[in-house]
Amino acid sequence: MLLSTQTSADAAVQGSLPSGTQFYKDPTSQVVKWAAANPGDSRQPVISKRIASQAQGIWFSSYRPDTVTSDVSRVTSAAAAAGQVPVLVAYAIPNRDCGGASAGGAPNLSAYDTWVRNFAAGLGKGQSIVLLEPDSIALTTCLSAQEQSDRFASLSRAGAAIHSAAPNAKVYLDGGHSTWNSASEQAARLRNAGVLTNSDGFYTNVSNFNTTSSEVSYDKAILSALGNPSNLHAVVDTSRNGNGPAGGGAWCDPSGRKIGNYPTAATGDAAIDAFLWVKPPGESDGCAGSAGTFLPDVAYALAANAADPPSQPTTPPTNPPTTPPTTPPTTPPTTPPTTPPTTPPTTPPGNAACSVSYKPNSWSGGFTVDVTVKNTGSAAVNGWTLKWTYPGDQKITSAWNAKVTQSGASVTATDLGYNGSLPAGASTAFGFQGTYNSSNATPTAFTLNGATCSLF
Repeated sequence: MLLSTQTSADAAVQGSLPSGTQFYKDPTSQVVKWAAANPGDSRQPVISKRIASQAQGIWFSSYRPDTVTSDVSRVTSAAAAAGQVPVLVAYAIPNRDCGGASAGGAPNLSAYDTWVRNFAAGLGKGQSIVLLEPDSIALTTCLSAQEQSDRFASLSRAGAAIHSAAPNAKVYLDGGHSTWNSASEQAARLRNAGVLTNSDGFYTNVSNFNTTSSEVSYDKAILSALGNPSNLHAVVDTSRNGNGPAGGGAWCDPSGRKIGNYPTAATGDAAIDAFLWVKPPGESDGCAGSAGTFLPDVAYALAANAADPPSQPTTPPTNPPTTPPTTPPTTPPTTPPTTPPTTPPTTPPGNAACSVSYKPNSWSGGFTVDVTVKNTGSAAVNGWTLKWTYPGDQKITSAWNAKVTQSGASVTATDLGYNGSLPAGASTAFGFQGTYNSSNATPTAFTLNGATCSLF
């Protein structure tokens, strides 16, 4: 899997991930399924646009050594097919969460070592982001000194196993957060857990609410305490930190919080690889509901007062993103102007040579689709309309990064303005959710501004 290429100026203020990296948007996540199943819910448009449309961490928290390889492979294979980079959270360390709300994990470190090797075997050769065991380094109050040493050694072995099995995976260790251990203490723990030799850095603020600026400062202090090694970078969980921490240090489903920076590798900081949504917004910490359960009231509260997601970058990545252009002109011309310009354009306005990728993910009665549109012509397209006809009984209920309307089996998707310009060779992407009764057959014919598109 390739990541987007960057200019030298961009790379100068970038971490080890290109700023155009497109993270994997899981079409089977709890929030996507909820949004697809509840098109009439008043909260659905906000949740769909601001949360369901975003890439989020995919957690592997069940100790299933016999199936974890195939479980991971399903995700990495789907991400590779979409041209995206998955963010996977390995969460099966013994004595996890020191017996708290997220207690569980492997029965012992030997079993954990086997589980991690099986986890690594599913990553494949494509690029991936692995966040190894949240809280496993910062939270060790329930462990003796020997148990802590043994755990850190196991985490170091885990990083080595992942790098060995999946050379294109980036592994990040637990860095706690800015209001927990001191930077020097956390750096010492990370050093003992093999951060210098068997990782690509560390992550902070997972499932927490500290501001991005506080976390970046803390991360840089940790890197400094480690000697600022050039091969290490940090990532920050920004999924719920838009309003900063709650009063009194409340951490378990506190009210008044808001989603933070949308997931991106364009951090503008050479020390920070990415802002990620590691903790999926709307999934409970264990107080408002069972830990990990999606709660629409919580999700809506986090998203209601947040800004909409930003538009896609003007220069698309080498592998096209899954979020396409937004809306073309209200009435895109389908024929050249009555009076052509003195020097007619190579491609008549409104028409385009094009190719389309249509990637559905289905479950009983529902589905989501990622669509990528590529301008394969020699002239730019300014404003686009993509049309197709369903062979089945699909009904589209919501969409992101395009305006999608449906009349019977006929579907029309138009850009949203900010993503209406497609230079020659450029791609854009959008997605939508829907329902069906008996058939979710894939359409086989698409037109862009009236021109027939090939499929890829």
